[in-house]
Amino acid sequence: MTRPLVVLGATGSIGRQALDVARRLDLPVAAIVSRRGSDALATIADAFPEASIGVAAPIGSERERFSAYGSRVRFGPDAAAELASTPGTIVVNGIVGAAGLRSSIAALEAGNRLALANKESLVAGGPVVLDALRRGDGELIPVDSEHSAVFQCLSGEEIGSVRRLIITASGGPFRGRSRDELENVSPAEALRHPTWSMGSRITIDSATLANKGFEVIEAHHLFGVAYPQIDVVVHPQSIVHSFVEFEDGSVKAQLGEPDMRIPIQYAITYPQRLAGGSPVEPSSWTLTFEEPDRVAFPTLDIVIEAGVRGGSVPAVVNAADEIAVAAFLTGRLGFLGIASILEQTMERVPQVELSAVEDVIQVDGEARSVANTLIGGAC
Repeated sequence: MTRPLVVLGATGSIGRQALDVARRLDLPVAAIVSRRGSDALATIADAFPEASIGVAAPIGSERERFSAYGSRVRFGPDAAAELASTPGTIVVNGIVGAAGLRSSIAALEAGNRLALANKESLVAGGPVVLDALRRGDGELIPVDSEHSAVFQCLSGEEIGSVRRLIITASGGPFRGRSRDELENVSPAEALRHPTWSMGSRITIDSATLANKGFEVIEAHHLFGVAYPQIDVVVHPQSIVHSFVEFEDGSVKAQLGEPDMRIPIQYAITYPQRLAGGSPVEPSSWTLTFEEPDRVAFPTLDIVIEAGVRGGSVPAVVNAADEIAVAAFLTGRLGFLGIASILEQTMERVPQVELSAVEDVIQVDGEARSVANTLIGGAC
């Protein structure tokens, strides 16, 4: 039987799907964590009565309501990291944003397996996370479908035999549109992803292709592959999740229906493959590939450039992206303005090296301040 699960971001898309996997496989759940003390969290808490509960930022009557759960509940910003350090668990980190970094480090320092869906952990704090992995002797297994695919393709292979990684992108809801045609797109349009059901920030990042840039940075840290060896290709059907090309000319790919429960389950049960998803019908698959339009979607290269510069620059761009996406969703910034905010923030915040979580937090705060100022000036 697998180790008990700690599900961070339990009410979000990844958290809900991780709990679906737990129910289907009858896996124990040691803890659930959410930012707010919502009705959704209460429903989950009742469904998993053995699980500890973390509420990071309760407001109004939420603290009083969840206090009824007695010793099961912990409140405050440290709740997620404290529960992530529960010994002998598998921690599914589905927290959105840089707030997930401390929990990733806590899980790894405790020697736990970290099933990582919080891409900001590696994007903003890659060197710090990898240091925690080494020190704590934990495990880091990616949940993103693209990185799970690479992880599976590399099983049994020498990393030195890799010629390149090829990460696939759906192209988002605006694939095929010119830059001029993107000038006045609305948040509602950008949130209509053609193949995946995800949270709002990652859906907008998919629409701008920023998400693929962040995934290139993640792949660099996860697999130790240099940036020139990581490519992005648009694959609208989202059936091929990534390719790995080897020095002998062989290519491996991992294919499957676009269902996040598959990589979530794999990260939890690895190295086993347990009964799970519905049978696939490969005869119904149509597979096409094309180069990303880097003129219409400049955020892809802006984010990759941040990764190449290294140090604190990815953390800066990640923070600026969180602020810019929030501004777009609330009508304070146009769709094309997201790329501009990322680029300007990257140039205005001085680059430093990262050696501790505190360094990441300081850079993150500075970048958010700069991005907010730029957005205010743009309005």
